[in-house]
Amino acid sequence: MISAPVMGHVTLDIASEEDLPRFRKDLQAAFAIAVVETFGSVDEGPIPPDEDVAASFTAPNAVVHRILEDGRWVGGAVVSIDAETQRNSLDFFYVRTDRSGRGIGRKAWRAIEATYPDTQVWITHTPYFEKRNIHFYVNVCGFHIVEYHHAGHPDPHRPNEPDLPGDDGMFRFEKRMREVVTQST
Repeated sequence: MISAPVMGHVTLDIASEEDLPRFRKDLQAAFAIAVVETFGSVDEGPIPPDEDVAASFTAPNAVVHRILEDGRWVGGAVVSIDAETQRNSLDFFYVRTDRSGRGIGRKAWRAIEATYPDTQVWITHTPYFEKRNIHFYVNVCGFHIVEYHHAGHPDPHRPNEPDLPGDDGMFRFEKRMREVVTQST
């Protein structure tokens, strides 16, 4: 007996060089939704800018994943993996606009966690106005807001962070995967 494929099965693979232009375009389309809803347009160019997306692809320790649902490309994630500290970051994460609201993000996040089981802490950021992201990271994925960066309190690790339309800052999130035990001497 042949079993039918599991519907809605979400997996990850590694994006190829040929995938990167579409990845960038789909990522920017997904990010544009909240910008347009909040500010009315993306008149000053795509969010995030092409240069920022391209830089994330080649950043040290970056891994660019395609998110697949039943073998079809439906989203993507850029993670930075620090094998020494296991403080890893989720730099970009998106589900294609025509696939949102179907639980793909939740399943993709579980797949990312399963792919990097040695992670002690996940770190990510999202703009203050991106309510869906804030809900997703806190209520769905289990992150905690640990800091709010703005003009009066800039992120020391991202000094060249570009301004977003109506920029009022970014939240930094962390998800501790397990308690780190330190030995006293």
